[in-house]
Amino acid sequence: MTPPDSSSPPGDPGVQGIAFTLEGVDDPTFSQILRDLRTDPAFARPLQVQAQPPQPGRSARLTLVFHPADRELAVGATQRLKTLLLRYGVQVDTVRIPGS
Repeated sequence: MTPPDSSSPPGDPGVQGIAFTLEGVDDPTFSQILRDLRTDPAFARPLQVQAQPPQPGRSARLTLVFHPADRELAVGATQRLKTLLLRYGVQVDTVRIPGS
C-alpha cells in the first residue's frame, strides 16, 4: 500500500480528503472491506467514503471525505480504517491529515 495523500476531492472546494491506495488488493477483498465500512459507525455521516475498485493496471482506492469542521471525526475514522485494513493484511505506514 502506498501512503495515503491529503488532497481536496473534486467538486466542493470546502471538503478535504484522505486517500488510501490499496496496492495488491483484489476484487473479493475490496468487496469485504467495503462491506465492513458500510456497517461500521465510524464511517457514518457527516463523513463520506468514496471507493474505486481495483481494475487491471490500477490499484483500488478509498478516500475519506470530510468538511474541515469534521476533522476530528475523520482522524478517528482514519485510525479505524487502518485497523480494518490490517484485518485483511493491508499495511498502512503513513497517514497525512490535511491541516496537520
